[in-house]
Amino acid sequence: MIRIHFAPEDFTRVRLAPRPAPLQELNVALGLMCRQDGELLHGAWRKRMLRTLPQAVLPLADLVPAGRPPSFLDVVTDSLPDALEQLRSTPAEVVAAELERVYARTPVPAWIGELRRGDAGAWRLVLRAQRAAFDALLGPVWEQVQDLHRAEFVQRAVQLAETGAGPLLAGLLPGARLSGGTWELPGAPREIRLDGRGLLLLPSFHGAGGPLLSDLPDRPVVLTYPAGPGLPPQPGGPTGPQALARVIGPTRTELLHQLSEDRTTTELARRLRVSAATVSAHTAALRGAGLISTARAGKAVLHRRTALGSLLVGE
Repeated sequence: MIRIHFAPEDFTRVRLAPRPAPLQELNVALGLMCRQDGELLHGAWRKRMLRTLPQAVLPLADLVPAGRPPSFLDVVTDSLPDALEQLRSTPAEVVAAELERVYARTPVPAWIGELRRGDAGAWRLVLRAQRAAFDALLGPVWEQVQDLHRAEFVQRAVQLAETGAGPLLAGLLPGARLSGGTWELPGAPREIRLDGRGLLLLPSFHGAGGPLLSDLPDRPVVLTYPAGPGLPPQPGGPTGPQALARVIGPTRTELLHQLSEDRTTTELARRLRVSAATVSAHTAALRGAGLISTARAGKAVLHRRTALGSLLVGE
């Protein structure tokens, strides 16, 4: 059982990643591809992905021996070039310590020894392998992953605004339980103390197992959790407004699209062909999630999309 201990202020520091993280999604996808269980559900996907992987990806198999990935691969930056740059700038002592940990009981390939010593050529192998793996596994479905992430973000942001962090955490994963200041999750035994650092929740759409945790000093703890239907995204799946509407409903999706400029409750009700009371209920939920803002102008109440709301509708 994983136990994450919250200080009182940590409950106000639960955040949702507004965009997917390319390298972390890749980590999860590669992990799913290498698993031996769930053959009936994921077997066809695994075989197809294995056929698409180029030779340049092979160093990643050495980098994660016996299914034990080094922690410096957990990069949650939402831009692929920035994520690769952040990976390359990992402090040398962190790289050395993590490679020693994961290879404690396994013979060390020659090039991994060079990576541990900071060799530039070894780093080029790693970065080329990451880019090649992303292009093969995630490139064809990345637009869909982005749309699924937007939909998941809106759903969780509205829930966080309406119910607070407690119910969100308790219902995030099967078997999760919040007891006082301790969040219990299924997984290998582990104790983590946030101590005021906060928690970042990052959904993954290639996950079929338990959560992944990144616990680095002086940083928020990052929990990557499986979201979506349980099957990896397929090319040609729902994207854009269609994916968003599946989660938050067509009325709230259309409302967000309408609010590229200031509109009153009455105007929104007329455009959406619903009652003013219905519009007020939807705008209250979206405002609580930080997706719209509301201001009074004389007797009128004006609503407008925030930057975050624009991000979620793809503008």
